[in-house]
Amino acid sequence: MSTSYAVASKVKDYSQLMKFNLTIMVVFSSVVGYLLVPGVGFNLIKVLTLFAGGLLVSGAANTINQLLEKETDKLMARTAVRPLPAGRMSDTEAIILAIVTGVSGLVILALGFNLLCAGLSLLSLVLYGFVYTPWKKWNSLAVLVGAVPGALPLLIGWAGGANAIGEGGWALFAIQFLWQFPHFWAIAWIGYKDYTKAGFKLLPAGGEPNKLIALQAVLYTLLLIPAGLLPYYLRISGPVSAIVVLLVTLFFLYRAFNLYRKCDVPAARKLMFGSYIYLMVMEFALLFDKIG
Repeated sequence: MSTSYAVASKVKDYSQLMKFNLTIMVVFSSVVGYLLVPGVGFNLIKVLTLFAGGLLVSGAANTINQLLEKETDKLMARTAVRPLPAGRMSDTEAIILAIVTGVSGLVILALGFNLLCAGLSLLSLVLYGFVYTPWKKWNSLAVLVGAVPGALPLLIGWAGGANAIGEGGWALFAIQFLWQFPHFWAIAWIGYKDYTKAGFKLLPAGGEPNKLIALQAVLYTLLLIPAGLLPYYLRISGPVSAIVVLLVTLFFLYRAFNLYRKCDVPAARKLMFGSYIYLMVMEFALLFDKIG
């Protein structure tokens, strides 16, 4: 019984270290990007290969993030229970895990797809783990920096299917890039007190939650309206998806405007959940209405 409990506990710690729940969402976006490439059909082996490679690389990036933030994680109630700050795992074990998962994931993507797909995944890992992570303590431009690896999953999947980036890849990247700002500012608004304890500067100008930040969230969400129509104009997906994406963007915009109107944590939480709804509906709509 004790052995099985120890194994289950270790698996749970690895899952927390690699942020498994978040990683699933990231990898799903990559799979959608891959399947949206013209001429690419559903192939279970390919999808599972992309899923495995993406899961490992993203997990490695999250492990590096937690290694570098071990001391600050101790200061926040939400993160103090993670394996590293809680002392359930050594730095050496986490470093080995990051190297093994990162390298194996990149090899899987390079051999299963192409070097462009693997190269973009490596870029995402480096930007998230070694640029965005330390930048959070310098100034709020960290959100801009972090928006790049945050927006790369769709592009990585597209590169895996097309072995090129092209207009379609950039269009998908643009949507997820703009989405990052209202999404992350909502999270930073909710966790403002905890982030301040850790010395993270995640809201514009390093300021407290205020109406100006909410207004910026509204403006970035507005930009998603033309960006969301790009797949239709580029003949990636059809008119039905264009209508669905427009409607879900208006829903997302309403949530952002609600934050501007109320400027409180409940409104920020609604915006955060609204961002997840937007992303899932947008991706499913494009996928099910793919042209050709």
